[in-house]
Amino acid sequence: MLSLRMDSELHDRLRQHAAKRGMSVQDYVIRALVRDDFDERFKTSVERTEKFYA
Repeated sequence: MLSLRMDSELHDRLRQHAAKRGMSVQDYVIRALVRDDFDERFKTSVERTEKFYA
């Protein structure tokens, strides 16, 4: 379980972005977190591969 506290302005912006994609705010936030985590892990993997072959 993940609980986030946000002000109404941020919630409204997230709700608008989520609605454009036909998603709930919860699904939109989770997808964003997963995407950012993947991007960071991918970057780390590339850096380690470059060091290995250097």
